[in-house]
Amino acid sequence: MHELTATRAGAAPLRSTRKVSWDAVRTGCVVLVMIYHATHMSRVTHPELSPRTLFFPYQVGASLLLVISAYFAAATIGRGSLRRYWWKRMARLLPPFVGSVLLIWLVLRFLRPPGWVEPNGRDLVGHLLMLWNWKPTVYAFLDGSHWTVPLQLLGFTFAAVLYATKLGHGNKILWVLWTAVLLPLAQWHIRTSGAPETYRMLVDGFGVHRWHLFVAGVAIWMASTGRLSRGHFALLLASCMFAQAMHNYIRLPDGQLDCDWGSTLGVWAGLLVLTLVACGPDWKLPPTLARGVTWFAGISYGVFLSHQTIGYVLLHYLDTNGVPPLLQTLAMLATGTAVGWALTRAVERPAHDFLMRFYDRTAARQSG
Repeated sequence: MHELTATRAGAAPLRSTRKVSWDAVRTGCVVLVMIYHATHMSRVTHPELSPRTLFFPYQVGASLLLVISAYFAAATIGRGSLRRYWWKRMARLLPPFVGSVLLIWLVLRFLRPPGWVEPNGRDLVGHLLMLWNWKPTVYAFLDGSHWTVPLQLLGFTFAAVLYATKLGHGNKILWVLWTAVLLPLAQWHIRTSGAPETYRMLVDGFGVHRWHLFVAGVAIWMASTGRLSRGHFALLLASCMFAQAMHNYIRLPDGQLDCDWGSTLGVWAGLLVLTLVACGPDWKLPPTLARGVTWFAGISYGVFLSHQTIGYVLLHYLDTNGVPPLLQTLAMLATGTAVGWALTRAVERPAHDFLMRFYDRTAARQSG
């Protein structure tokens, strides 16, 4: 996601082709996730917390982060070896995930508030194996933010497999994209009508009802590079928007269907913003602000992984000591940023560099 132009030995560094606008939208999405958890999901999960002064009850940021991941998957998959592309993505995603899970488990074991469930070794193993999307009633989340991680792993893996075949090139990819949008829509009634557990397990495990977010990211990239006409792109993006609206319908206890239109409209607006970022010029931000969003974007994955459950523990102790809700929210944002920075510096970057050096040495020996 953060590729820089290469430089010749002894030459002055070339200007980076990275757009600060992408850093800005990634930063904005992660901040929205943090605010959503701090002001809304915190009380859904722990209703004993005091009511929030301000709250943001819309799930927008995480969905848009999946779109951004798909965009950069499409943008970078043709660069170099396909195996190296896949390994690099795994090396980026998995080590900080493992590090954050271990940290969260330790916090819950030794710093959890009175009355909270103590996680055991089975909970740790189940979370590390990402079994919660498959069997949520059996394997509880240690941190609810992590639902996106297996979807990204599956997405990058599927992209690599697809790119290795004819279906990943030319007009054939359009058939794949449309199938990924229309197939889940055709099953919408089944999913909202009390589907059998085996069906639910497969659909949720493979994230079928969120495939349209990956399609949107790929479509935005294709449109930005001229691989998709404006009319075709508009129709495909509109279909992804419709799929997002249908995804946000839930069946209430009385049997009626209800749609979370706030979250739906937020994602729709975000898709339009991402389209403008991809197809338009880079944003001209003040230098200090540009450095800030670039720095935060660089640690955003670590922040995303580590802010929620640790933040809830912090909210509990602040709340029981009479700290106002608004200050609680600010404290959770600050703590999430600090822990995410530490996770990035201590785990994500060194592990990624080590694994890439290991891959390159192994590949060099095999080719020699």
